[in-house]
Amino acid sequence: MVKFNPTATIQEEFAEQVRQEHRSAVIMKTAPIIVLVALVVIFICANGVAFISPNNLVNLLNQMALPLVVALGLTFVIMLGSIDLSIDGTVGMAGSIFACLIMNTQFANNDFGVWAVPITIAVSAACGLAVGLCHVYLRIPSFMASFAMMYICKGIGMLTYQGHPPTITDPLFVSLARTQWLGIPFITWVAVLMFIICWYIQEYTAFGRHIYAVGTNESIPRSVGVSVEKVKIGVFALAGVLFGVAGILGAIRLGQGQIAIGTGKMFPAQAAVVVGGTSLSGGKGGVTNTIVGVLIMTVLDNGLIMLGVNPNIRTGIQGVIILVSVILTAARGAKVISK
Repeated sequence: MVKFNPTATIQEEFAEQVRQEHRSAVIMKTAPIIVLVALVVIFICANGVAFISPNNLVNLLNQMALPLVVALGLTFVIMLGSIDLSIDGTVGMAGSIFACLIMNTQFANNDFGVWAVPITIAVSAACGLAVGLCHVYLRIPSFMASFAMMYICKGIGMLTYQGHPPTITDPLFVSLARTQWLGIPFITWVAVLMFIICWYIQEYTAFGRHIYAVGTNESIPRSVGVSVEKVKIGVFALAGVLFGVAGILGAIRLGQGQIAIGTGKMFPAQAAVVVGGTSLSGGKGGVTNTIVGVLIMTVLDNGLIMLGVNPNIRTGIQGVIILVSVILTAARGAKVISK
């Protein structure tokens, strides 16, 4: 809190406030990196060189791929000050649709080949678009609209394979699950590509700048002619695209399409975004924060597994970390998180 000096001028008080906000922003930006480095050091000390062995590093990269893609989509939504709870359903539906559209054991006549990828992503984007439209034009809170969409997507996903999950037999996609380049799995390379695309959108497009502006105070961009409604709808559609990519990658990795591909994806994504430093009240953070958050959660989980920590305790530790992160990020703004 800024302490105002009664003898100070308005300009001096404003300058002091700006300096304090800058210091706070620097601390919040560097804190996740410090936490990540600290975790790495702790687990190296606890597990020895096995933690940084080539096999475990590849394992870490493989583990972080899907959470990163999902978290990237969620990042833009949270930057608006909104939330998307449709993740588990959309990711599972995308994986199910994708597996049904390519060569598989259940539907012999289905063979769209690589065209299954854009078709699946288009369906997922449509689901995100529907959430955005309901939120913007029907005035339904984003958490409620997306929560309903999660169950709609789960139903669609289960209908596609009618209770018999198809196993992928397409030679191309079967081989991609085992493909590596420079020792790094193909799925991880796709996740990195998604990060680069999202970073470019955030930093070098008008749409990315508008997301920040709407999340900070939507009345300001509205006053200069920015369509706040289009920005919000576009963000939810973009999130749907990324959830669709995550579902496809999950099906390729599993070698099968089923709604369970999306199970448990929402919590790690939310944790990564918040732990990385993106404010739940909107307008602060971004995809670079998210990749640090994903690394923190992945390193933490991997290190605890290597130590043989009980799964329930691991979940509890992750819960404590996300709670602390929410407290810190929510404290950065006086806005109520209710968009």
